[in-house]
Amino acid sequence: MVKILYVEDDEASQRLVQRLLTAEGFEVLIATDGLEAIEIARREQPNLLLIDINIAGLDGYEVTTRLKAIPGFEDMPIVAVTAATSEGDRQRALVAGCTGYIAKPIDVDRFPDQVRSYLVGMREGIAPAEEHKSYLAEYNKRLARRLEEKVRELQRAQQELQRVDKMKSDFVVLAGHELRTPLTVIHGYLQILRANPDIPGSPEIQGSPKHLLMKVVDAVERLGNIVQDLLNVSLIDADRLELAREPVFVHSLIYSILHHLQSFGPRRDLEFVVSERLRELPMLEGDNSRLYQAIGNVVGNAVKYTPDGGKITIDGETLDDVIHLWVQDTGVGIPPEELNRIFDRFYVVEDITRHSTSKTAFKGGGLGLGLSVSRGIIEAHGGKIWAESPGHDEERLPGTTVHILLPLSHRHL
Repeated sequence: MVKILYVEDDEASQRLVQRLLTAEGFEVLIATDGLEAIEIARREQPNLLLIDINIAGLDGYEVTTRLKAIPGFEDMPIVAVTAATSEGDRQRALVAGCTGYIAKPIDVDRFPDQVRSYLVGMREGIAPAEEHKSYLAEYNKRLARRLEEKVRELQRAQQELQRVDKMKSDFVVLAGHELRTPLTVIHGYLQILRANPDIPGSPEIQGSPKHLLMKVVDAVERLGNIVQDLLNVSLIDADRLELAREPVFVHSLIYSILHHLQSFGPRRDLEFVVSERLRELPMLEGDNSRLYQAIGNVVGNAVKYTPDGGKITIDGETLDDVIHLWVQDTGVGIPPEELNRIFDRFYVVEDITRHSTSKTAFKGGGLGLGLSVSRGIIEAHGGKIWAESPGHDEERLPGTTVHILLPLSHRHL
């Protein structure tokens, strides 16, 4: 069946043309604006395109010029179906690349035959050379003017987006600082209560005062981590992440992270293997607390997606003046198509329960900011971070390895 794409934003005109041509055995596709017309044309490969000149976005002239520049559409007949608004409209349409021109209102008796004539090869002649040259020069000036207008619109839109984005970042930073103050006070008092021997029960006994207290401690710590992640993302986005330059001993940092996870994290049956080579790594120059958070997020992510009975290995080496760390787990793995996305903001690995190997993994929540924050902090130190995983390939060992490169001194890799 012959496909005809009709580009028109007036519903009454759409219905009329569709009814007339469908009755003649044509398949009629409808687009309401220029960009949609180009998309449908690429996808459906119509035999002929009917287009109103005065449509939203890219107008009929611009759509015609664009389509004629796409391989495979050079010979497709494009017919302007539009109301004549000024002298020379027909020639302007032909100069833009249209095959023909049908004025509105259309003649319902002649219209199907007019369409057939263009389908079988009819092409309207353009004006004499001098007149054609004049219309072409006018059209080129018009395109240049339209391009300038669009660039100015984009610049204004970009400036407005930057203004709104700065307001958002400033608000998040302010709110983060305001929230951290009461959270710090709450956390401090909870630590005092936690150390109080007069509080009965045990953290392991469900429902006991000590157990309930530990639940509150965990919730406050989680809330504090969320606030810190939001604050860090805003600072990273605004290029306002400040780093304290101090000596950082990587092996001490790793052991501190593991101690915190094992002491305050969820009880998990996991084996942690820490290479002795970490003790031999040289001191690097960086922000100890931010690197703690960045590497801690990576290790915490490995814990989250590794089933009970699994293993997490942390190793490292020195490569010239760069420290190379890697965290390898035996978790559920990451599909190859998602590997480049795990460091994106708000990205969360989809439902891991669909994989049989993940049924005993920790089902923690999250905003999907942890690895995004890690990347921002590592890159602020001049380093790099990336991940490797065989995904869910049954023929290979599951799991993910996250690599981190950190320069020993402040420089970008």
